[in-house]
Amino acid sequence: MAQNDLVSVTIVTYNSGRFIKRCLDSVLAQRYPRTEIIVVDNASADGTVDILGQFEDRCRVYYNDENAGFAAAQNQAIKLSNGDWVLTLNPDVLLLPNFIQALVDAGDLDPSIGAVCGKLLTMTPHFEIPPRPVVDSTGIYFNPMLRHLDRGSREIDNGHYLQYEYVFGATAAAALYRRQMIDDISVGGEFFDSDFFAYREDADVAWRAQLLGWKCMYAPQARGYHVRKALPGNRRALPPEINMHSVKNRFLMRIKNISPDLYRRHWLSITTRDAVVVMCCVFWEHTSLKAFWYLLKNLRRVLSKRRLIQARRRVDHEYIASWFQYAPVSKQAPRNAVRLLSHSETART
Repeated sequence: MAQNDLVSVTIVTYNSGRFIKRCLDSVLAQRYPRTEIIVVDNASADGTVDILGQFEDRCRVYYNDENAGFAAAQNQAIKLSNGDWVLTLNPDVLLLPNFIQALVDAGDLDPSIGAVCGKLLTMTPHFEIPPRPVVDSTGIYFNPMLRHLDRGSREIDNGHYLQYEYVFGATAAAALYRRQMIDDISVGGEFFDSDFFAYREDADVAWRAQLLGWKCMYAPQARGYHVRKALPGNRRALPPEINMHSVKNRFLMRIKNISPDLYRRHWLSITTRDAVVVMCCVFWEHTSLKAFWYLLKNLRRVLSKRRLIQARRRVDHEYIASWFQYAPVSKQAPRNAVRLLSHSETART
């Protein structure tokens, strides 16, 4: 079991008073011996700052004068961190005590693993755990319409997703990133693209990491709970600003990462979905039309990022295409992952 690597836990808060104390308590209760906790607050106005003040003796807390967005604030926290690994964590996540240890052990299976995710289950906004466990995420996947979805989302957890396996990417609600990968895939000094502000930035990172040859491992022994606010089908319940960023970021991610080959394979699915998105904005969700103005205004900068990413591409078209399927895709983990499962079973008995 890995014990020597320093893990930096980076948390961005914004009006997170309902969650942050219990989240930090669960981080401080981790059995992994070497952690540092860095919290960046994005100008909260709901009492979050008062709660964070209670943790300043155990965490490094930084207070921004304005809401810089999730992506920029996470970049800020990552630059302030010193860890060999960085665990990005949402304030509405509750970790079981072995979460970090299980992630680090999985990351050590293969030096090409740049990200690790665990099994997140759902809980209520009051941090109540349902009597029947429901899956929130076991990693993210893309379908041929370029929608990214959480693997297993809203399925009853009947003891499945028990194997170590490679997945496309990790949800940044609780994702462990290798420092070497962060440094390698950053563009213009940014790991998360600050143009995204919030939402989909983790899927963008996952796609970029795959293009540059880094893998993501799913570790079933790392378990936690998450309050999921954004789900497919509940756009009307979300603030208009979040929906606008969702539209904008769908196209930002595409412009930067897609290849002509992938578009050729799935052009009908992609174009059909795009048409639906545009029509919904034109006829119903008018506040999201700002997304297209943003894209036009900043297209030159986005295309510059694309050139940097595509020039460093390290995998072939067949490999990337293999991940874009309607059913979630996973790939076999290294053989030494069996030892982690055996060790975990032994520890329980």
